[in-house]
Amino acid sequence: MSKKVYVGNLPFSIDDEKLREVFSEFGEVEEATVIKNKFSDRSKGFGFVTFTNDADADKAISEMNDKEVEGRAVKVSEAKPMEERSEGDRPRRSFGDRGGFGGQRRSFGDRGGDRDRGRQRRF
Repeated sequence: MSKKVYVGNLPFSIDDEKLREVFSEFGEVEEATVIKNKFSDRSKGFGFVTFTNDADADKAISEMNDKEVEGRAVKVSEAKPMEERSEGDRPRRSFGDRGGFGGQRRSFGDRGGDRDRGRQRRF
């Protein structure tokens, strides 16, 4: 049976091929994937390695955790299944916090901002 391993704090220069190369010394690697930002296609700094043999995965976890890879101490542990998020778990933004109207709150009658201060507007 196969076992998936989480690898965190990866250097941004590591790609799928290099990740497979680093972990293949512990046994047969089924899959090695670096997680990337879907818009910029840059690494998010973590990935997953799936081993064919559970014992190989355990050995990789014990020997690679906190080991330096290209100057960064990687964090290696057994991968946990991703938890399902409901609609209420997602962060919400309102117009008052960064965005919408540039962070300024205006009432309907205050359309001019600072430049019209002191001048009465007629509608």
